[in-house]
Amino acid sequence: MHNDEHTWTIEAKASLFDLKLNEIWAYRDLLWLLVRRDFVSFYKQTILGPLWFFIQPLFTTIIFTFIFGNLAGISTDGLPKPLFYMAGITAWNYFADCLTKTSTVFKDNANIFGKVYFPRLIMPLSIVVSNLVRFGVQMILFLLMMAYYHFVVGASFNITWAITLFPVIVVLMALLGLGAGMIISAMTTKYRDLAFLVTFGVQLLMYATTVIYPLSTAIEKYPKYAWIVKYNPMTPIIETFRYGFLGEGSFSWGSLGYATGVTVALLIFGIVIFNKVERNFVDTV
Repeated sequence: MHNDEHTWTIEAKASLFDLKLNEIWAYRDLLWLLVRRDFVSFYKQTILGPLWFFIQPLFTTIIFTFIFGNLAGISTDGLPKPLFYMAGITAWNYFADCLTKTSTVFKDNANIFGKVYFPRLIMPLSIVVSNLVRFGVQMILFLLMMAYYHFVVGASFNITWAITLFPVIVVLMALLGLGAGMIISAMTTKYRDLAFLVTFGVQLLMYATTVIYPLSTAIEKYPKYAWIVKYNPMTPIIETFRYGFLGEGSFSWGSLGYATGVTVALLIFGIVIFNKVERNFVDTV
């Protein structure tokens, strides 16, 4: 008599492209718990607490205005310097936070991953969502600054139709940071040095993006190197952001489509490599 009915074969059937959306939805309470944990733990032992949401971009804007606007005399396309820099900083901070925090998700959560099962994508997704709270607060600061320059200073800038693309811009920044961050996070399980290079690299990348200067200035004054800035996927996103809220920027559907294509490619590759590494990362972290 054969006992084939008692024979079990255990194997991984999940595809590398499997997002496990059903499981993520089932664990949505865990997602919100992680978002709350990130928010509370980061400011729990600080004196000013959530006020740092306002202080960091405000002080960065003041420094950029003094150094790049006044001392270096870099053009801001006729916009008030603090308003120009605040727009770039607000958009860049969200992308940079998503990238840097996602890039260490395996290393930072190795103990949790090794003890209990849950869809691993929840961790990077919780980072993107928690950073969205900070981005929302900084957007309020940016809008208040816009109101001040319009009603008090009487500065000239125009809100254009491209402001309707704001949700698209936010999604692109989130997915671009998520995709690139997952790729780096998967690589840091074997190459720890990458974790030290990420923060430094993101700072350098900012200078290759139109945060402190408009794209028109880069093309006019540095045509030899302008292609680096032009083909940086964050450049069309920031330019569209400024064009929508302030009426100045080098907006084009082609550039925004290029940024979308790069974002989708990085996200797909990030999901594939993330799903591949999560199966045996505990042995290498």
